[in-house]
This record gives sequence, structure tokens and C-alpha cells, in this order.
Amino acid sequence: MRVPRAVARLNRRITNPLALKFGGWAPTVGSLEHTGRRSGKRFQTPLNIFDTADGYIILIGYGTESHWVKNVLAGGPATVHKHGKTVPVANPRIVTKAEGEALVTSAKLLYRLHPYNEAALVVTAS
Repeated sequence: MRVPRAVARLNRRITNPLALKFGGWAPTVGSLEHTGRRSGKRFQTPLNIFDTADGYIILIGYGTESHWVKNVLAGGPATVHKHGKTVPVANPRIVTKAEGEALVTSAKLLYRLHPYNEAALVVTAS
């Protein structure tokens, strides 16, 4: 299920700042720090981030045209912040949710139950 773009705009202004401030206790909530591909500005986006053996997998809820996805795929520096750890990541690639499920090493049930089913972004710790 893809979330409508209108919800993305609402989340960017209201929900995301709250998630960045209070979401650290949830098992899959973390943030992705990335650089704008045109502006060069640094952004921090709260996301559901699942551990893999060599990095992370992030479910994409608003489709692959989301700015954070485009920014990471453009090859700019990206960093995952999760549970007090800061990990630079690289080698981004898009996979289906089903392909990503085999890579998840933590919170597998939450990954499976998550309503986003379009795609996932896989990154490796660098």
C-alpha cells in the first residue's frame, strides 16, 4: 500500500519532527540523514529501519519518487541513526518487500506486518 502524497506533506511538517524527537524507543524507528541531490542541504528523515547482516533495509511508504529515496540513490553521503548508533551507509539499491524480507535479521514479524509493500531500500554499513 502506497501512502498518498498529501499525507507525506502533512507528515513532513507535523509527524516527522515528533518522530525524530520521541520515536527512538520504538524497535524499528530510526532516522536517515541524507544530502539533497540539488540543494546540497542535509536532511534527517524518520523511517522504519530494519537491521540486516551488513547494514539496513528501509521500507518505502510513499513510493520511489520520495525525495529521501532519490537523494540516497543519487550517491550523496547517508547516515543511519538508530538506538544511539550512527552508521554511515553506502551501496543503496531498491528491492521488493518480499526480496528484502530474506535480508531482515531483527523485528522480522514487524517487517512482515508492515503495510508498505511496494519496495524497500537496502544499504550497507560503510
